[in-house]
Amino acid sequence: MNHQKYTRQYYPVANAPARWMQKDHIEKAPIWCSVDLRDGNQSLIVPMDLEEKLEFFQLLVKIGFKEIEIGFPAASETEYEFLRELIERRLIPDDVTIQVLTQSREHIIRKTFECLKGVKKAVVHLYNSTSFAQRQQVFRKSKEEILEIAVSGAKLFNDLAEEFKKTSDTDLRFEYSPESFTGTEPEYALEVCNAVLDVWKPTPDHKAIINLPVTVELSMPHVYANQIEYMCDHLKYRDSVVVSLHPHNDRGCAVADSEMGLLAGADRIEGTLFGNGERTGNVDIITLAMNLFSQGVDPELDFSDMPSICEVYERVTRMQVYDRQPYAGKLVFAAFSGSHQDAIAKGMKWRAENDPDHWTVPYLPIDPTDVGRVYETDVIRINSQSGKGGIGYLLEQNFGYVLPPKMKEVVGYAVKSVSDHQHKELAPQEVLQVFQDQFVNVNEPLELIDYHFTRTPDIHTMVTVKVNGVEKEIDAKGNGRLDAVSNALKENLGMQYTIHTYTEHALQEGSTSQAVAYVGITLPDGTLSWGAGVNDDIIAASIQALFSAINRSKK
Repeated sequence: MNHQKYTRQYYPVANAPARWMQKDHIEKAPIWCSVDLRDGNQSLIVPMDLEEKLEFFQLLVKIGFKEIEIGFPAASETEYEFLRELIERRLIPDDVTIQVLTQSREHIIRKTFECLKGVKKAVVHLYNSTSFAQRQQVFRKSKEEILEIAVSGAKLFNDLAEEFKKTSDTDLRFEYSPESFTGTEPEYALEVCNAVLDVWKPTPDHKAIINLPVTVELSMPHVYANQIEYMCDHLKYRDSVVVSLHPHNDRGCAVADSEMGLLAGADRIEGTLFGNGERTGNVDIITLAMNLFSQGVDPELDFSDMPSICEVYERVTRMQVYDRQPYAGKLVFAAFSGSHQDAIAKGMKWRAENDPDHWTVPYLPIDPTDVGRVYETDVIRINSQSGKGGIGYLLEQNFGYVLPPKMKEVVGYAVKSVSDHQHKELAPQEVLQVFQDQFVNVNEPLELIDYHFTRTPDIHTMVTVKVNGVEKEIDAKGNGRLDAVSNALKENLGMQYTIHTYTEHALQEGSTSQAVAYVGITLPDGTLSWGAGVNDDIIAASIQALFSAINRSKK
């Protein structure tokens, strides 16, 4: 790996004021433009067919995109047919503007305008590359010649728009991109953009879009932000220009580029769902929008049913949403670590009791239910790394068992042991099964057969038990029913322990609910043994819990 062959190909702004660094958050959502159906589609191994593109378009509309780039209609017949299908079948809502892309080449521009006939609102996006590397190696043209390509295209836009007005009332807006902006000298990029604006002469009522793409990420995000601030400070017609960003993700910094670029003065973002696109992809609009959401800013896009969005995306693009994809991946809210699970469980309880209107739960930047996820199956995940807090939380939230604090640890070790030996994650029902098999109504080697109580005036009990298969009747007195049964076991069977903890509760609300009791006993060597009992009758449940604790102590 020869790092010495690489040199910096970007052009930082000299003495940049970097005023954007004084801001600590983005105050409002940008204008969003989805480029899934153009940039995202052209990057697929198998591009979407017409029906798939129509379904994806409808998904984007449902999410709330008001600007959607639907293709490069002069590039292929499929792109052209898709645009005509949308227009002729009137599938474009009145509040949605479609965007089409064209190089600054006359025949391509003409075909692009031709295919827009009948559309109500459209952005026509003109581009040509301006970077030093492209000027030198690809086009072999001077700065003046490259500028002329942009200006000639802009003039043709004006001419064709005038012709359009004669036969159509279409609302046409123009966009220009100095492609490979990040590899272009800022002063030259500004010169080209201002030359285009001088041709279009935008007004506050009819704005032009200047798009400043990170065609290839060449620098750290703060360098890009300084470039954006420079352009925003020096563009002509600034009150009549929408400054747009189109970041790619070559350095893995597209989200940071976008956020810093917005702080630096940009108004608009072009990107894709899940960051799909050429090479490493475009900026992920979902992550950007949900970052705003997590800071209390309305993103003006609806991602409340993330599982359905993932399903459509994966099916029509044949791409896969990574399990750790921010906000959308299957595991992004999952906590396997014991300490994380414990903190989440305690945080959820604190929020419910103290501040239900605000979200500050540890380890969860947003409420998973806001994107259609479920606490019980998506947050607390149980494997050999899990802890008592998470296992206890799962049993409580899913099945109603509120274990005593010290019992959670013992149950936790039992569940983790099963996961470890089976080398797999345990589903909630499997966790419940471990708890029921090992702790609830355990009947061996000491089995409860029957019991009766009388008051004399103390509580007197007659208990029928089976010890190692042999049935016996034992009796004793106590100051309560459980105490009487416990005394009978100690006095007649020579058992040695003290009851350390006893708690009980209903498993479900209502008169027909079952009761559950938990008993912890201290053995002569100081160790604790835990058991649980479940029955329609709370007395039976408490006695079964005691028997369970005793039987577990003998294993």
